[in-house]
Amino acid sequence: MKGNRREKTDPITLAVISSGLIAIAEEMGEALVRSAFSPNIKERRDCSTAVFDSQGRLIAQAEHIPLHLGSLLGVVEAVLKHFPPDTLRSGDAFVANDPYLGGGTHLPDVTVVSPFFCKSELAGFTANVAHHADIGAKAPGGISGDARSIDEEGLRLPPTRLATAKGICQEVLDLFLSRCRMPEQRRLDLTGQLAANQVGLQRLQEVFDKYGAERLSEATDALLNATEVRARAAIKGVPDGFYEAEDQMEGLEGEEMIPIRVGLEVRGDRLRLDFSGSGPPSRGAINVPRNALLATIYYAVKASLDPGLPSNAGLHRAIEVSVPENSILNAQPPAAVGARTDTCQHVAGRIIEAFAQALPGRLPAPANDASTAVVFSGVDPRSGREYVYVEAIAGGAGGGPDEDGLDGVQVHITNTSNLPAEALEHAFPLLVERYELVPDSGGPGEFRGGLGLRRDIRVIDHEAIFSAHGDRHKKPARGAAGGLPGACGAYVVNPGSSAEQSLPPKVSDVHLAPGAVLRVQTPGGGGFGKPEKRKPARITEDLQSGLVSPNAAAEIYKTSADEEGSQT
Repeated sequence: MKGNRREKTDPITLAVISSGLIAIAEEMGEALVRSAFSPNIKERRDCSTAVFDSQGRLIAQAEHIPLHLGSLLGVVEAVLKHFPPDTLRSGDAFVANDPYLGGGTHLPDVTVVSPFFCKSELAGFTANVAHHADIGAKAPGGISGDARSIDEEGLRLPPTRLATAKGICQEVLDLFLSRCRMPEQRRLDLTGQLAANQVGLQRLQEVFDKYGAERLSEATDALLNATEVRARAAIKGVPDGFYEAEDQMEGLEGEEMIPIRVGLEVRGDRLRLDFSGSGPPSRGAINVPRNALLATIYYAVKASLDPGLPSNAGLHRAIEVSVPENSILNAQPPAAVGARTDTCQHVAGRIIEAFAQALPGRLPAPANDASTAVVFSGVDPRSGREYVYVEAIAGGAGGGPDEDGLDGVQVHITNTSNLPAEALEHAFPLLVERYELVPDSGGPGEFRGGLGLRRDIRVIDHEAIFSAHGDRHKKPARGAAGGLPGACGAYVVNPGSSAEQSLPPKVSDVHLAPGAVLRVQTPGGGGFGKPEKRKPARITEDLQSGLVSPNAAAEIYKTSADEEGSQT
């Protein structure tokens, strides 16, 4: 300090501090992945980490799962609401997952928050969220799309003190484990989350020791302000106007298609999103808590306008949101929310579509806009222990203005890795018989949509229970700028046999006999640009690699192929 004026942090030091805080969040994420036990976290990396200031403002988030921001934001806010700052102590850690009482977005995403103290003063928080494979729901996994209320979806935890400086609160841990399948796995994952936060606390202490609390507080304010200024500059680059996009998603069997609508209003550096016209609450589990909606919006705006924007509270200040109270996008208790990712994928897709109207030629065609989350459960005959296998299986991205869409990738707000077949078969009594891209599933266009995946899984020596939620089983992702739609997804029991059975996109409690095969097919992305504009070399490459069949090439691209796959 000089006189009564605080010294301003110079831009170089501010950049160094910002990078250091992001590095802390990233290191926490790596620590969580390394210390976790379940395949869902250590292999699929279905987890996220972040650093907050003492006011609960996000200042750094690792690049993991965009949707997890909803849980991180909500739970830190809920901890501060339930536990005033003067009641927090060094060594405390809090756990929560409840969307209605604890700021979460669905019950399997368990968040752990640890306060950070500098010289006995609350100075910030480290937090992480991890998707637990089971949380004691009626259907194993807790994400079945046909759950009718949140009470069917598992253990609900408001912000609860999980640990103090003396160690873990055993009675809280016992309560948590008593409701969950595979309690030993849950215990190991939860203690891994505690350890990851400790890594963040240690690294924060090093940063505070180097720069001091006062300078870091000033730098944090400057960082958030700089992000807001940059976000508003990006918004100002969008022509003033009102842009809207709408599509329909699939509800439960017998439920009408549900509209998801977004209107973007741009006036100078102001951006307002209005979701009026979106459908009413669903009878199933695809309702969206507000924190999940906000996380989706922040991702989609950042991805559309400035992907390099720091992920912190400065971005949030630049965006106004309006959503009707009686809406699928504003879940109220006791609505089920376990499958909210399908709806959030649609929200992200519609925001990007609306921006594409304002910024023609800059943004891709719609992606598959689905989560395609599956759960197999049963008793492992090799060990006699219960198991739960959860995975969100990737689909096709939309074709872009100058490149094909990516094949078999997570899009928008999920961003998890695939579970390798070897890891799946090692951990569970299941056999992956086929794992491949689906030819012709990407929407044709000058730039082809990404292909969906097919995964055939056989049940070995036991009876399994299958649950799932997904979308785009009836209505495919549409193309853009003259591009054609992608293919739809599907769940099929015993494909190609006399016992073949197609399942609805939201389903639970499907019994699979020993030896049964369940085929999961994910949707493809939409194509961009008219198919007749596709370059011959790209068509040849598609034919040679088997991504496009000769029949499709002849029908859509008016091209034939010889036996070697070369154009003729």
